[in-house]
Amino acid sequence: MGYMLSLILLALLAHATSISCQNILEQRLNIIILAGQSNMAGRGGVANHSVRGIPTWDGDVPPQCQPNPWIFKLSADMAWVEAREPIHADIDVKKTNGIGPGMAFANAVLSKDPNFGLVGLVPCAIGGTHLSQWQKGGFLYEQLVKRAQMALRSGGAYKAMLWYQGETDTIYKQDVELYQGRLKRFFNDLRSDLQAPRLPIFQVGTKVDMTENT
Repeated sequence: MGYMLSLILLALLAHATSISCQNILEQRLNIIILAGQSNMAGRGGVANHSVRGIPTWDGDVPPQCQPNPWIFKLSADMAWVEAREPIHADIDVKKTNGIGPGMAFANAVLSKDPNFGLVGLVPCAIGGTHLSQWQKGGFLYEQLVKRAQMALRSGGAYKAMLWYQGETDTIYKQDVELYQGRLKRFFNDLRSDLQAPRLPIFQVGTKVDMTENT
């Protein structure tokens, strides 16, 4: 009797999971865009392999980044799939990806508001990129807009963008001096092209001291 009950429960669970995946596009998606460079793409747990000497992800997923049946991601081929670390594995394909802030952010939102609904992450980050590469007309910008618009067509609404970028722009003083203007223009262009003038953008900021020792 106990064995039969277990089989029935497993069958019901599998059926419920299947229905959930099939009907994702019938539910309202809360779209969160992930953009920037390596720290957004995810380098947590990535280190040079002791033998081969190449970057390798250790495969360790902390509790706050674990998969959640309410969190999906838009894959590189524009399909909604269950979100799992490393989120950017099929986006930042020239680098080794590990843990980033996307899953932790989504799980934190859901823990604060259990009624928030389905989360649709849209990964777009590419490691080692300059802010100038994210300006309107460039490949990264146009790809971001394309993916974000495709996510919106699936149903739902933009809720936020996480922006984690800037390390590459600290190498040359000119890039530092132009950063604020470029960033403001990027944010304004993006909100305009997505027709989301009030899109919340969460940015990780780093203070850089450009003074030289004398």
